[in-house]
Formats: sequence, structure tokens, C-alpha cells
Amino acid sequence: MNSLPALDEGLLAKLRQIDTCTVCNAIETFGVRLRNTGYADSSVRCFTPDLGPMVGYAATARLRSGDPRVDGKTYHDRTEWWGDILHIPAPRIVVLEDMDRKPGTGAFLGDVHAAIIKSLGCIGYMTNGAVRELPSVQQMGVHLFAGEPAVSHAYAHIFDLGATINVGGLLVRPGDLLHGDRHGVLSIPKEIAPQIPEVAARLRAAEKRIVDFCGSPDFSLEKLAAMLRQESR
Repeated sequence: MNSLPALDEGLLAKLRQIDTCTVCNAIETFGVRLRNTGYADSSVRCFTPDLGPMVGYAATARLRSGDPRVDGKTYHDRTEWWGDILHIPAPRIVVLEDMDRKPGTGAFLGDVHAAIIKSLGCIGYMTNGAVRELPSVQQMGVHLFAGEPAVSHAYAHIFDLGATINVGGLLVRPGDLLHGDRHGVLSIPKEIAPQIPEVAARLRAAEKRIVDFCGSPDFSLEKLAAMLRQESR
């Protein structure tokens, strides 16, 4: 598990006020990772865009839906997983890597399991597989990020509790700090998280100056080039 301590709620509240694109821009200024890493690709999309940004810590495992379990059991028998989730600080986000050859054969999470994980302090669910019963899950206020919707849970069962997983190209470890909205999901390195709100505010102000200038009567390509050079310093 990511060993850095959980962040205070005040900081998490500030991060929830920032869109994911701006958080991504802010992270890039620190040079702590390559710019083509640290986020899920477009194979994982948001199914609850009206809920706004999601910020929480990852509780991870792997999932299969295409074939029955060898012992014949379903996910309802894996109650020890609930205790594993509680080892992660709140607010929690369940993240499952669908290991089927075709992810999304069945949906682990629908309204019943959404209610269960919400009772365990989980605010969201992310998978490269499928989700179902979308209206009722959204009504609960549980954020959903997935590859597609599905009508059945098929033989959904989980294993490898607390594993380091890969969901849509994003490497996720237990306890990782995740941020997601209608644009997608990324991870925030905890060591720079306290500085993200201030940097994000500065970047948004710079972007607003450029956008406003592009619509002003003083606009010219020469002035725009000069402004971009100034903002890049």
C-alpha cells in the first residue's frame, strides 16, 4: 500500500473543487513523471459526469466474469474483501482490473454492491470492465468509471485482493490517491498533493488571461505570441 499518510480533509475538499484536466496540468509542472503516464486512457470513461470530481484512495483487486469460479461460489461469498477495503483510508474508491479476455463480459457492480461499498466509506468505483444499473447507482452518489455498461453480472468474482493492478493503462496500487471527473481518472502523487491547489489556481488564472485576450478587441497574433512566451516562464 502507498505508505504516505492520508491527507487532511481540507486538502481533499480543495482537490474536489478542481477539474481533472487542471490537476493533470498542475502535476506536469513538478516533473515527477512522464506526461503520457499517470492517467487512465479513453477505454475507461465516466458514467456519472453530473457528480463532479471524485477524490479518494484506491482499494484494489482483480475481477473475472466470463467463467464460473472453480469452487462454484460468487462474489457474495467473498465477504473478507469488505474487511480488506477498510484497511484503506477513507474516502475509498474500489478499483478492479477485469482480467477476462474480453473485459466487460459481466458487471461486478450494480445497485446492491454499490450500496454495500458506500456503507464501507467508498465514494466511487473504477474498472476496465462493465457496470450496470446506472440510474440507481448514480442516485446513491457513487461515482462510476468503466469501459462499458452490461446487463448481467455473469459470473463476476474477485481475487488478488490488494494487488497492484492496471486499469486502462493506469497503474494503481492500494492507497493511491485518485482524482476523476467527466474527463477520466488520474493518480496524484501524494508527495506533491498539498501543492496542487495553489499551482492549479495559478494555471487557471493564466489560461483565463489567454482565453479572455483571444476574445478581446486588442487581439493580434504578435501580442498572443508575446503573452504565451510570458506565461511559459
